[in-house]
Amino acid sequence: QRKNPFSNDNRLASKPVHTHRGDPAYGRPPEGSQTEQRGKDAHSHVGKEVEELCLIIRSTGEVGEDGHVSVTFGQLFETYVTISNKVVGILLRARKHGLVHFEGEMLWQGKDDDVIITLL
Repeated sequence: QRKNPFSNDNRLASKPVHTHRGDPAYGRPPEGSQTEQRGKDAHSHVGKEVEELCLIIRSTGEVGEDGHVSVTFGQLFETYVTISNKVVGILLRARKHGLVHFEGEMLWQGKDDDVIITLL
């Protein structure tokens, strides 16, 4: 479209042709765009869900000898699934940010109900 003489869309001509791997804008939406704003909104929403999950763990879990609050995955799943159906995804995000710890790569309902999730 950039070279189409019949196109009246000037937005295409103003976009950079290519970004390269070393470029800070590589893989990112243009600044000020609606896409950038949607990404920021989604990041904020997930952050709130992670905070809520940590509060649920704190309220339903038990304090261990080390002072950390722990809960089993089965108990957390039963409590949190009424709030959101994305329990495992939110747990993975919380672990990525160093807020919780549990063994294994993925947790499966039923199979991993006895896995201990520790709030850090």
